[in-house]
Amino acid sequence: MPDPLGIISNSAGITGPLPPIPDRPGAGAPTPGFKEVLTEEISKVNQLQRDAREAVEDLAAGRRDDIESVLIATQKADTAFRLLLQVRNKVVEAYDEVRQIRI
Repeated sequence: MPDPLGIISNSAGITGPLPPIPDRPGAGAPTPGFKEVLTEEISKVNQLQRDAREAVEDLAAGRRDDIESVLIATQKADTAFRLLLQVRNKVVEAYDEVRQIRI
């Protein structure tokens, strides 16, 4: 199955090295956090859904006649949304587990 968001093939953005210690000399730029990566991926999924909706509207209006590209656009948007939904489900499960920990 293709990876429309690049999450699986490019996992360095999610599990990359720890950010450098600020007071250490020669420290490079920090890597983006989970929130930034997730926000970026949500916007990518949103853009894929907009593109798919536009492709379907163009096909219905007669401005486009290649049904294959419309099907590909809708499948990419659907796959990306399902992947994002699974990530959300895993985050909710992890939150529930952490919440159940007794201190």
